[in-house]
Amino acid sequence: MEKNITCIVCPVGCRLTVKKNEDKTYTVTGNTCKRGEKYGVEEMTAPKRMVTSTVKIKDGALRLVPVKTSDSIPKELIFELMELLDDVEIEAPVMVGDIIVENVLGTGINIVASRDMCKVS
Repeated sequence: MEKNITCIVCPVGCRLTVKKNEDKTYTVTGNTCKRGEKYGVEEMTAPKRMVTSTVKIKDGALRLVPVKTSDSIPKELIFELMELLDDVEIEAPVMVGDIIVENVLGTGINIVASRDMCKVS
């Protein structure tokens, strides 16, 4: 089995060919770095994605603060994560990197703030 995909790990966007070998290992060609090789194998076995979104913030300069996952999560959990984040409301102030939700969905991955937000009374 062979699949052609575009790597999304960095801005280069290498065109990868991922081939499943008879011994159930994978061969990745077209990548220019090791991250591309890892991405190609993951995409065939257990696809993961970084997720960016926003959560509500009380007493902040804006009504929403941008957040992201601290690492990539399994692709099949993205919709469940978005529903969870819809119910999250935090209170200002928030600093970039603050943990908003710890160990989200039991993945060991945290949701962190990706922007400072000061308190406005």
